[in-house]
Amino acid sequence: MSVDVVTFGCRLNAFESEVIAREAESAGLQQTIVINSCAVTNEAVAQARQSIRRLKRERPDARIVVTGCAAQTQAKMFARMAEVDRVIGNDDKLRGEAWRAARAAFDTDASEKIAVSDIMAVREMAPHLLDGFQSTLPRVFVQVQNGCDHRCTFCIIPFGRGNSRSVPLGSVVEQVRRLVRRGHAEIVLTGVDLTSYGADLPGAPRLGQLTRQILRHVPELKRLRISSIDSIEADSDLIEVIADDERLMPHLHLSLQSGDDLILKRMKRRHSRSQAIEFCARVKRLRPGIALGADIIAGFPTETEEMFSRSLDLVEECGLTFLHVFPYSPRPGTPAARMPQVPGPEIKERARRLRAAGEAALRKRLASEAGAMREVLIESDRQGRTEHYLPVAITGEAPGAVRRLAIKGHDGARLTV
Repeated sequence: MSVDVVTFGCRLNAFESEVIAREAESAGLQQTIVINSCAVTNEAVAQARQSIRRLKRERPDARIVVTGCAAQTQAKMFARMAEVDRVIGNDDKLRGEAWRAARAAFDTDASEKIAVSDIMAVREMAPHLLDGFQSTLPRVFVQVQNGCDHRCTFCIIPFGRGNSRSVPLGSVVEQVRRLVRRGHAEIVLTGVDLTSYGADLPGAPRLGQLTRQILRHVPELKRLRISSIDSIEADSDLIEVIADDERLMPHLHLSLQSGDDLILKRMKRRHSRSQAIEFCARVKRLRPGIALGADIIAGFPTETEEMFSRSLDLVEECGLTFLHVFPYSPRPGTPAARMPQVPGPEIKERARRLRAAGEAALRKRLASEAGAMREVLIESDRQGRTEHYLPVAITGEAPGAVRRLAIKGHDGARLTV
């Protein structure tokens, strides 16, 4: 390929990398590497920088363009890197004119590297209709929302993504229909703050209404999945469709962040510990067997051992299967960066304990699946995923098919058939 995109961070970035590849190649860029960066932690930014240096050593003749959340929030830092030829903003990266301007700059050896506009001025979101990601991928993402109107004290992402904005409902349905016609068996709806979907659209449709419309108007869609949501913003339609429609996969990933009420308040979260536990109990009653995952931060400023223990207890109290652990990382300009910090070794140790609890919870869930019949989406010649997003070790199956398979046991990391 004339353009290679290296993706860091979230599922939304994975979707946007496909748009980047299409627009950059259409602009005629040659021998170009695009780094689609993440800003969620200091480590994510460091990894992007390390990759830039490594890739330039491996391909000294290639042009390197940096975009994504870290490029939006730290454009000057990336522009100072000798290896970097261009820095493109997070909204600009989805627009063909930004890539045509990059090509023109390269052709004329222009010295200005930074092409980053004001993300907070962006008010609308154009749908990006892709005919497919890679034709062999059975699961693909569809971006329905971007940005965030909340200001959690630890989070830099609103300054990298801008304010919340949504893709019109009809455009989302059309995108899903196109992808299903190309043979993709599973669609994942993704966004930065997915449960805020629709607040900026006429009539203010909610995520539940969007989900219902997709399932109603694309009956040939086999599986629909929702990425990370904020449980306190889940609307009644969404709860009902979770309970009622088997094509919506029984798997949710929740933005919980902490299990302690004072820490949640200092994070400026919008839910309490009891509300998180009650939401998990409610969806488990409505959809028995549903698998739940969660984001949890270890070592948020002022967190004591007792406060941390309440986060650790959430794994069992919420019945979590998947855990995404973030060791707290102070982001420049955020209120939490000015709060009293937990020592680094303690943060690492708490993150280790959380991960261990998550691994134990996953093994427990894997063990409970023995003897079950599951609908497995074949992802590759070696692995599939159940409805609950549990990995399955397989051999000899064609990618893209959904097969009903008997689960015999597990190998510690994946189910076996």
